[in-house]
Amino acid sequence: MEILRVENLVKTYGKGENQFNAVDNVSLKIEKGEFVVIVGASGSGKSTLLHLLGGVDRPTSGKVFIDGKDIYSLNDDNLAIFRRRQIGLIYQFYNLIPILNVKENITLPCDLDGQKADEKRLNELIKTLGLENRVNHLPNQLSGGQQQRVSIGRAMINNPALMLADEPTGNLDSKASDEIISLLKLSNKKYNQTVIIIEDGKIIKDERN
Repeated sequence: MEILRVENLVKTYGKGENQFNAVDNVSLKIEKGEFVVIVGASGSGKSTLLHLLGGVDRPTSGKVFIDGKDIYSLNDDNLAIFRRRQIGLIYQFYNLIPILNVKENITLPCDLDGQKADEKRLNELIKTLGLENRVNHLPNQLSGGQQQRVSIGRAMINNPALMLADEPTGNLDSKASDEIISLLKLSNKKYNQTVIIIEDGKIIKDERN
């Protein structure tokens, strides 16, 4: 089953002689449950592409369909709601709220949506992420690897159609990096989560599930 379809996606910056295409006529299809890694050099437009796939930035032209929905046909308010419910975003620098503890950061998408988190799913996620003894800790009381685990939990709490990770291991040491990639693979297999990872010039061995 197709979960993501991209048609002739273009993102242009600048004008006249300074105009350039950060994303230049990209088309692709991804099936539900796939684990995909997009690798490229710095400045090649990977993060821009991820933001376009995730509904964070609008394209100059082209279309993005997630679970059959043309996301850029939505107005800004409806796009924000769709993104919150259907797209899980994981960033290199975690983007956690410093005054919220682990549990509150994970459930933030639910709170913003005016919904109560599913306690069974929340507890299962916390256990899977190895954060049982950290639920009341603030971000500054966690290691980098633990903070990234929290951001993964936040991305997964609403069981989104698509999880997008922008260099999720770029700020971690090799041991923590391996753990984060293993967790993303686990979410892919255990929850049949579709995962797309953007990596900067690295080769990650993986196989299609």
